[in-house]
Amino acid sequence: MAVIDSVCVYCGSSPGADPVHAEAARILGRAMAEAGVRLVYGGGSVGLMGTVARAVLDAGGNVTGIIPQFLQGRERPFDDLSELIVTDDMHARKWLMFERADAFVALAGGIGTLEELVEQMTWSQLGRHRKPVLLANIAGFWDPLIRLLEEMRREKFIRSDLEVSMLVAKRAEDILPMLNRAVAGRDQAELEERAAAESLSRM
Repeated sequence: MAVIDSVCVYCGSSPGADPVHAEAARILGRAMAEAGVRLVYGGGSVGLMGTVARAVLDAGGNVTGIIPQFLQGRERPFDDLSELIVTDDMHARKWLMFERADAFVALAGGIGTLEELVEQMTWSQLGRHRKPVLLANIAGFWDPLIRLLEEMRREKFIRSDLEVSMLVAKRAEDILPMLNRAVAGRDQAELEERAAAESLSRM
């Protein structure tokens, strides 16, 4: 099975109202550290961002934080991150997070989390990458978005030839296994596509 080396986690700079989200962040962070998977995230120490990063670090894992200059005072990076990258702006931050990650996970969050998630879904839909994108639908947090996507399909705003590729996990414990299975399936499909192309070229 293919192994993911790094995961970009999008999540809130607030802890949220329901403690189940912070617990999910801790479970995911510990699981990543134990599996040797590097966390790539927004760089802050506040909210769910800080919770998942702290969990990875406390369990002996590696964390790359990427934060724009103007947010350093507000989101306060940890001093003991494995790697901290300070960018000039949000666009550079998001691009580096994309480049450094093998997969993307959205825990609970606000508008910024939603914007980052939808950008990766859009890029995947348009064929710009084939990295797994996963909704951590803990306690049904992302149910409204899932219903909206279903409505978009029903209204033919998401066509069958431009389907949105997205995984959904209801438990934090399921996130890494689902991502690894997705990568293994993708890699197998790519091998079969290459073999088919080579076979056609020899005909």
